Amino acid sequence: MESVIERIKRGSFSQFHGGIHPPEQKFLTCSKPIASAQIPEQLIIPIRQHIGQAGNVMVKVGDKVLKGQILSDCDSPMSVPIHAPTSGTITAIKSMAIPHPSGLSEACIILTPDGEDTWKQRHICPDFHSLSKTQILEKIANAGISGMGGAGFPTQVKVSTLAKIDYLIINAAECEPYITADDLLLQEHSPTILDGIKILDHLLTPKNILIGIEENKTKAISALKKATADIDHIDVCVIPTKYPSGGEKQLIQILTGQEVPSGVLPSSLGIVMQNVATCFAIADAVINDTPLIKRVVTVSGQALEKPQNIWALIGTPVGFLTDQCGYKNSQNRHLIMGGPMMGFSLPHDQVPVIKTTNCILAPSEIEIASPFSSTSSKEVECIRCGQCADVCPAQLLPQELLWSAKAKDQAQLAKLNLFDCIECGACAYVCPSQIPLVHYYRVAKAEIRQQKLLDIKAEKAKVRFEARKQRLEREKVARVEKHKKAAEARKARMNTDTSAAKSEKSAVADALARVKAKKAQASLKQNTAEGSVTSTVEMTAESVVPVAPVDESKSQVANAIARAKAKKIAQKNQAQIESLDTLQNNESLSSSQAAPVVIDKKAKVDVAIAKAKANENKPQAETISDSPNAQVDATTKALPLEIVNLASDSDDKATQALNKKAKVAAAIAKAKAKAKAKTAANLAAETSFDRAEPSTTPANIDVMQDSNTAAQADIAATKKARVAAVVAKAKAKKLAASSNKSTTSE
Repeated sequence: MESVIERIKRGSFSQFHGGIHPPEQKFLTCSKPIASAQIPEQLIIPIRQHIGQAGNVMVKVGDKVLKGQILSDCDSPMSVPIHAPTSGTITAIKSMAIPHPSGLSEACIILTPDGEDTWKQRHICPDFHSLSKTQILEKIANAGISGMGGAGFPTQVKVSTLAKIDYLIINAAECEPYITADDLLLQEHSPTILDGIKILDHLLTPKNILIGIEENKTKAISALKKATADIDHIDVCVIPTKYPSGGEKQLIQILTGQEVPSGVLPSSLGIVMQNVATCFAIADAVINDTPLIKRVVTVSGQALEKPQNIWALIGTPVGFLTDQCGYKNSQNRHLIMGGPMMGFSLPHDQVPVIKTTNCILAPSEIEIASPFSSTSSKEVECIRCGQCADVCPAQLLPQELLWSAKAKDQAQLAKLNLFDCIECGACAYVCPSQIPLVHYYRVAKAEIRQQKLLDIKAEKAKVRFEARKQRLEREKVARVEKHKKAAEARKARMNTDTSAAKSEKSAVADALARVKAKKAQASLKQNTAEGSVTSTVEMTAESVVPVAPVDESKSQVANAIARAKAKKIAQKNQAQIESLDTLQNNESLSSSQAAPVVIDKKAKVDVAIAKAKANENKPQAETISDSPNAQVDATTKALPLEIVNLASDSDDKATQALNKKAKVAAAIAKAKAKAKAKTAANLAAETSFDRAEPSTTPANIDVMQDSNTAAQADIAATKKARVAAVVAKAKAKKLAASSNKSTTSE
């Protein structure tokens, strides 16, 4: 069977599916030498310019930096550092628009050049063979080199593979229209590019090195063949011109005949591919100790007076380059980063050049349909012609991908292998309905990536939550075990007869005593606060507690029972007095203006009648006193001195000062006092039979009930009525004085 090298030398190449032949338009810049751009007034350097993670910023605002000085370090294999393209001062670190189809902003370092272009100290290494592979890889990583063909994959990761490499392919196809950056770089710097190829050969040790270049680059082909004439295992492969033959999978299939399966890296097939510009950057970094701070950019388009290739510093605003090339369409600016097939429109001309920028396209309105011109065509419904599927180099189904992308059906997009799309734009180029298919695919890819990031974050959060839950459970178990052991150890120590044990026992006892004392103090404070509200009423009630008369002629058992019954009645009377006073106070406080409760003349008459009735019903067996006046005097003497004085000093002046509302309150108080007296009398009558002397015969019980109990009940009722009247008068007097005082102040 004919080998790959024999077939290549014979000029026979494989073909990939689909592909198109758009107008090349390379004549605008292919015959002009590479120009050097001036240093702009401001450089905008995005921290992340590659596929992977952004590095950590190592500078701060106000720092002065030298040309080539590192600005961010790499803390992971997929992180690539950035460097200062020239000397100057860091004036800001903020979010700004980056080169991306979405037009989103990311963190950028703003560098203001000082115009001196002073280099940092460098270490030149003329012979890279004196360096070990580890040192070479370290130099490539520290130089911040990533794939410059468009993908931006970190180069040190790609060239540090441990797989056995059969073919090292150098991509010089540059198939997209207008772009000639690699073509001019090969024409002017083929020896440096060859040094980069030799360094890769030293790192990967491949069996064969294939340089794939399209047949429309005649000068570059001659320069390559001349530079590699003495190297046997390097072959310059001139392939037919067809778009997108510069794609990684497509060029591999053209040169080796192998088709890279979906989701498989070329290195697993023994193949590694590097771009021409990447080889130049590798040689410059390893030999000259120069980091990746500039690159060749094709600035082309019919809207420019001087389209050409320019050495542009990383971070140079796009508008600065177009102005140097004489951009004429200043009113309706429409700039594209990349070629017409795979490029994307820029939101403004202050977007910076990055490591993957190979072309800035400034087309005229006639040259390309612009959304600002009358020649712009609008998207219409798909007619299902199938041309997009015929030209797709990845052999996908663009129609179904479009429908699923519009429906946001991510599961179906995964089944249709959306991420195998290389975004070449061939499908959109041939679409008669003018549907921007690639734009839909880019949006769908971004949504899927975002959802994957959210899923990863959610999974990590779940793992952290479970780990925290287990940790808390372990800590709880350990804490319980620790306390248990401490208690057992303390108990064991306390059971010994040592002085330390006795001291510990006394300490525990003291602690318990302090806790008990604290609880008792809190309880005492609470009881004191509750008791202060009703202390006056309680004193009054205690002074009029009816004492059961004791008949010495009766047995001691009967006297004890009588005393118990009397105590029970006193407790009930005290509760009624407290409830009545509380209700009266609440009614007085709820009124808008304090209205004193005064016993009027009618109430006094009722009290006098109650006294007379009590005197008439005075029992003969009363043992406290022989006259009703003596009983009243005894009751009055039992009251506090202040209440008696207040009752005796009641006069008509306070009553005359009362308003209508006060009179109503007085009537309510009178009714309550009357009801209270009646209640006391009823209680005494109901319990009259309970005060009889217990006896062994029913006859004795009847005799004692008739002779003694009725008298005791009447005495108690009389005392209760008098006490209620005196208390009501005292309270009315106080409230009247308070009302007069408030009226005077008003």
